[in-house]
Amino acid sequence: MAAGATGVVRIGVLGAARIAPPAIVRPARAVDEAEVVAIAARDPSRARAFATKHKIAKVHESYTALLEDPDIDAVYNPLPNGLHGRWTIAALEAGKHVLCEKPFTANADEAIEVAAVAQRTGLVVMEAFHYRYHPLTIGLVSLLRSGELGSLRHIETWMCTPLLPPKDIRWQLGLAGGSTMDVGCYTIHLLRSLAGAEPEVVRAAARERGSGVDRWLQADMRLPDGVTGRITASMLSRRLLSLGARVECSHGSIRVLNPYAPHFFHRVVVRGPKGRRRERYGRTPTYVYQLRAFTGAVLRGEPILTGPDDSIATMRVIDDCYRAAGMEVRQPTA
Repeated sequence: MAAGATGVVRIGVLGAARIAPPAIVRPARAVDEAEVVAIAARDPSRARAFATKHKIAKVHESYTALLEDPDIDAVYNPLPNGLHGRWTIAALEAGKHVLCEKPFTANADEAIEVAAVAQRTGLVVMEAFHYRYHPLTIGLVSLLRSGELGSLRHIETWMCTPLLPPKDIRWQLGLAGGSTMDVGCYTIHLLRSLAGAEPEVVRAAARERGSGVDRWLQADMRLPDGVTGRITASMLSRRLLSLGARVECSHGSIRVLNPYAPHFFHRVVVRGPKGRRRERYGRTPTYVYQLRAFTGAVLRGEPILTGPDDSIATMRVIDDCYRAAGMEVRQPTA
């Protein structure tokens, strides 16, 4: 039975990842057009425990078995970075729509491969930049496009969060780990979204935690019309927790505290010709807005903001940041 036949997108989850409950399980309870119906994990016992805890009806013994389930319309892919591309392609080939966690793939070349399969199959593929669907980000983009603050001059985005355990998979080069892949993709995507243009990496510097794995990276960007940009990404530095963005325009500025998860807390201060004001947004989780966009695309063909072309553009900037910092571009997990 197709998703549109019931008006509900039936979702299977690949992996019992920590991000799955806030990103898909709980949002599905708030979105009438979505239902999480199955899960599979590398360790079946872990999948069974996850299903019991979160009241998921079906457990599959393998990822492949889940993809072969005819009662699943779409797949949520929160696997390690280096496995995103492989299993997104496998899901598409199995006839499933895909909501894939960021970063979309290990590198831009792999993103192009995924995009080609999505184009051929005609299925929805959406990268899970949940913040992009929140009214805060929609509002920032609208404000900048309105011309109220004049022309863009400079954009700076940063995301610094502490990830202390050295054995966390996000520190593994073989799983396409590192700060730029994990938190830096947010800063790059936000910069691209606010600018409405593609940046060129001018220079970058990184500090490593283990061979080839960045714990901190900062990159300077050049955009059209003389606009400049900078991103900072860190999972381990003296700047333990710092989440924000700053936009300078010819007739004003914007300061944002926590644009990435504004449902927890945020502050937006706009200074312009009309004076200083604060913008306030609600507490509905970003993931709910994201899931509504995904089901709308699957059921009604509604446009999405984070499709494959957008993902390719982000991955190109990530690759260029690594090259500019003298580091290796990430590769898919063998």
